[in-house]
Amino acid sequence: MKVIETSLPGCVIIEPAVFGDERGFFFETWNADRYREHGLPTQFVQSNVSASARGVLRGLHYQWPNPQGKLVSVLEGEVYDVAVDIRHGSPHFGRWSAVMLSAQNRRQLWIPEGFAHGFAVLSDRAIFSYLCTAQYDRAADAGVRWNDARIGIDWPVSEPLLSDKDAKAPFLEDVTPDRLPGYSE
Repeated sequence: MKVIETSLPGCVIIEPAVFGDERGFFFETWNADRYREHGLPTQFVQSNVSASARGVLRGLHYQWPNPQGKLVSVLEGEVYDVAVDIRHGSPHFGRWSAVMLSAQNRRQLWIPEGFAHGFAVLSDRAIFSYLCTAQYDRAADAGVRWNDARIGIDWPVSEPLLSDKDAKAPFLEDVTPDRLPGYSE
């Protein structure tokens, strides 16, 4: 397995070792010992799968309090996956990093607690997998507007299909500090 740093400290791309031949392929999607060696989480409490059509944009989502770290990957299709540092007081506050995740490249993205997450579907359909470090908490569910100009994400879709919740999410500057994760070194 190969771990690649992104521009956001703690947020990393993981490329698994893939073994294949004319019959197909095999790779580990998670191994506690290997992930621990790289300082990655070894405890997940919830696993989710979503399916979305081309042009769907989900995000930017986070939980506060009761934050979730997420290990995400694509089982079918291709997405443009984004993490945004929303930790109040962070030197990287409001900065984002993106990676293409697909069934073909088999990459994963580790998104630590304190980051918002979103993705845009580029294939006809995408099946997306999330391993989460905390249970979903409806009362802590929160979001930031996907097209917040101060964040400036360069999304590859100009008119995405959005949920009402995502279309009406607040801009980052309008979220009070008590509704954002804090930063600590």
